Amino acid sequence: MKKALLHLQKADPVLGGIIQRVGPYRIQHRDPNFHTLVRSIVYQQLSGKAALTIFNRLIAAAKADPLTPESILKLRPARMRTLGLSKQKLTYIRGLARMTRDGQVRFDHVHSLEDSAIIEHFTQVKGIGVWTAQMFLIFALRRLDVLPTGDLGVRAAIKKAYILFELPAPTEMEKIAAAWRPYCSVASWYLWRSLDNQGAM
Repeated sequence: MKKALLHLQKADPVLGGIIQRVGPYRIQHRDPNFHTLVRSIVYQQLSGKAALTIFNRLIAAAKADPLTPESILKLRPARMRTLGLSKQKLTYIRGLARMTRDGQVRFDHVHSLEDSAIIEHFTQVKGIGVWTAQMFLIFALRRLDVLPTGDLGVRAAIKKAYILFELPAPTEMEKIAAAWRPYCSVASWYLWRSLDNQGAM
């Protein structure tokens, strides 16, 4: 990681200042499995505290840690609703569980795929968009060069750090991030931390 930090500090003085202010790189990685992808669905559009409460309830109700497709599908939708899950989210989670059980979604071979192929593989599941797949790439598969252009936290941090008048569009983010490659994931983590954001996963 020392190599990545030296590269980012040398390539971009603005980001270098953020790295110096935030301190050591302490990303919290997760296992690249079904459990982690369910977690990411639960966390969509919720505060970290609320999402964690609901996710812990789901684990307790399913009586499985880590969660498995079978443990999810044993739960009735009505029971899942009582845990605090929206009807939409429980539909997404149950859909992922069915597709994983049936072999349409696999976690055992994703390590060998390119980032774009992994995004395509996971976004076939309703409720899993590009952002969720990118969070899986960064936090679970530990890919170092992912730029989540749709992430509001990263966009807000770039706007603040680079003194922009408005949130940057994906094309503008790509231009700024060109100097960061091949360590866009590391840069993104520092941008999240610069806003004291706990990250997506």
